[in-house]
Amino acid sequence: MSTSDQHQKFPRTYWREIGFPSFGKLSEDITVDIAIVGAGITGITAAYLLAKEGVKVSIIEAGGVLNGTTGHTTAKITAQHGLFYDELISHFGEDKAWQYYESNISALEFIQQTSKELDIDCDFSQQDACIYSTTDQYAEKIDKEWNAYKTLGIDGYMAETIPFPIEIKNALYMRNQGQYHPLKFMKGLLNEAVKMGCQVYENTTAMEIGDIESSRPMVVTKDGHRVSARKVIIASHFPFFDGMGMYFARMYAERSYAIGVKTDQEYPGGMYISADDPSRSFRYTPYGQNGEKLLIIGGENHRTGTGQDTLTHYNALQQFTKDTFGIDSYSYRWSAQDLKTLDKVPYIGHITDNKENILVATGYKKWGMTTGILAGQILSDFAMDRENPYKELYTPSRFKADPSLQKAVSYNATVAGHLLKGKLELVPKDPGDLKNGEGSVVMHNGKRAGGYRDENGKLYLVDTTCTHLGCECEWNHAEKTWDCPCHGSRFAYSGEVVEGPALVSLKNPLEED
Repeated sequence: MSTSDQHQKFPRTYWREIGFPSFGKLSEDITVDIAIVGAGITGITAAYLLAKEGVKVSIIEAGGVLNGTTGHTTAKITAQHGLFYDELISHFGEDKAWQYYESNISALEFIQQTSKELDIDCDFSQQDACIYSTTDQYAEKIDKEWNAYKTLGIDGYMAETIPFPIEIKNALYMRNQGQYHPLKFMKGLLNEAVKMGCQVYENTTAMEIGDIESSRPMVVTKDGHRVSARKVIIASHFPFFDGMGMYFARMYAERSYAIGVKTDQEYPGGMYISADDPSRSFRYTPYGQNGEKLLIIGGENHRTGTGQDTLTHYNALQQFTKDTFGIDSYSYRWSAQDLKTLDKVPYIGHITDNKENILVATGYKKWGMTTGILAGQILSDFAMDRENPYKELYTPSRFKADPSLQKAVSYNATVAGHLLKGKLELVPKDPGDLKNGEGSVVMHNGKRAGGYRDENGKLYLVDTTCTHLGCECEWNHAEKTWDCPCHGSRFAYSGEVVEGPALVSLKNPLEED
């Protein structure tokens, strides 16, 4: 696809261009040992591990399997999660920092070993991971991170250059990490789980959990069906059920972007990410039948529902790629949404201390290829009433005064600011002003609304008030969605929920009149 017609086929993620099994919708009440909500990397990993032990397990998925964040990633399998180990040591201590590294490495090893055991051809290859700086400020931070590596015994090394025409100050490598095709691997894992008896239901939206105080809670679906289980695993990216855990106040959502191109130059291997802003991440994946390489470039992070026209982020990645590598063809473009916790460590474990039969995993901060696997491992242990060595590190009930308290105050002040701003915003545009293919906040009968006119001229109007907690959504030009800046809910231009925590579609202002 040439750059001239690229905007006609996007968004388009390379990973989903393989066939997937399809599953029916849940149409009756069922009883299982373990109920899993979410058919992404965590839910499928947990289902595979539990089914392997002879447990009766079911997965329900609001959309299609592997169509969420797992299918919209750069697919680096690494314990190098940005500049993080110096910070971990400062806030958690050396033992917990080492556990973080060890647990993520164990996830990498699980992928490598399981793909061999099950003969899953998922393009796995061992690669070194590198984080580099282009400014003196971040060069100093990389020096501190290198000291943290040496303190913890992490296998790495420093360098003064990288094999690309980018002027850097320094670079820090972590040896023997990996990359793969995530959906080939997860499809293989899902097929094995199904062979062992796992039940999967697509287009089945979980709305709440009933009988939460009993020994057998049940997931209640949008259609009113119930899945009764000994334990429930919530692997739905943002927890669809809060359980008084206040997750909406302890996380925030960020969007990031990626493009897939063939370049004019040979790519030497390795996985790279910049420490500075704007973020730049790049690596290759095998492509086509002739040993070609597809270069995947990611970055341009920003808080969901805020910032400039989202299309500019793709344009910035395209320009960086053109300047650095050259572009032969530009075929793919996609975005993803990730959740960050207050202390940047994921929440994996019991949803609250007093609800041990409801388990949750969330807050992967863009590193779900390892975190999603280890979450599946940890939660399968908890589902089987086994202890796990990483329980305390990842428990959702933790709260560190530094930095969590300060960040909680700051984050929720930002939420309040967005809530107020959206209500007071002056909107000069009328639905009649919208051109074909254009979306915008508009005034409808004196009230704020969201309008989108499709390529055929059909007008869609929605009430932009998010159905989660009442913030006002903003238009996402690149994906043609309404995005909430407070807690990251996203809605199609016609109002249907694309991504939670919202469970209910945006209202139709025409029906309110």
